[in-house]
Amino acid sequence: MATQKKDSLLGSNTHYSVNDEAKRYTLKDNGFMETKNGSFQYERTLNIHAVDKKAPKMKIVISKDLNELKLSAVTANGLKKIDLYKSDQLSEERTFAENILKSLVEGKVLTVVD
Repeated sequence: MATQKKDSLLGSNTHYSVNDEAKRYTLKDNGFMETKNGSFQYERTLNIHAVDKKAPKMKIVISKDLNELKLSAVTANGLKKIDLYKSDQLSEERTFAENILKSLVEGKVLTVVD
């Protein structure tokens, strides 16, 4: 998964970048797991019922140097990107994803950019 300086969810006009104040412990405190190659990955089911096998997931990958990221909403099996903004069928999942991103902005992990 290639990372970039700024990224957004498919279909969204809001772009995010890694906050300059973010540190390794900040990421870990906010639910990121460190991978074998040193990058950080965050993965959450976009549903109140975390055991829902069909619910889409949100994935965030932050590079090990904490300068780049990759945001994506994917199908439950993680193989295909989905557009949460395409139709109202996914409005609940879209709201859930936006709340996760909002909490990461408030936690100084991400920053909203133009």
